[in-house]
Amino acid sequence: MNDTDRRGRGAAIILAVTILLLDQATKLFVLHRLDLSQGPINVLPVMDLTLVWNRGISYGLLQSEGLGRWLLVAFTAVAVVALSVWLWRTQRPLVQIAVGLIIGGAIGNLIDRVAYGAVVDFVHLYYAGFSWYVFNVADAAIVVGVVVLLIDSLFPGRTAQTDP
Repeated sequence: MNDTDRRGRGAAIILAVTILLLDQATKLFVLHRLDLSQGPINVLPVMDLTLVWNRGISYGLLQSEGLGRWLLVAFTAVAVVALSVWLWRTQRPLVQIAVGLIIGGAIGNLIDRVAYGAVVDFVHLYYAGFSWYVFNVADAAIVVGVVVLLIDSLFPGRTAQTDP
């Protein structure tokens, strides 16, 4: 392992921890400092803060409680371990950053599932009749991480050296 690998991995770990802390801080703020019981708070002409408890996965799919909740917890924990192995093995800085984003987001949502039985979602974007799903910082980090991985896969020779 060379210094570049170590720096890239270190940056990805710092990014994952930063995403995790930002995600949990914003969720605690929404839960304990904002009163969303009366309905959404309009922040911008295209954005509201609203509280949604997501008991499923992306876009509210596979809504579940009880055993389903714990299966999602287990699946997420296994995914974080697999992503951590990938982070450790890859020598591609862009992949390291993308995986760091996904790990931070996944752990943030995992904490919610364990602590509350559901993921705390609160950002609602909309424009001209189009309404995006309600999400949180962890979800945004995961999406950005996946998009970066997709871009990297489309241009593998331009982003960094290939993995061994």
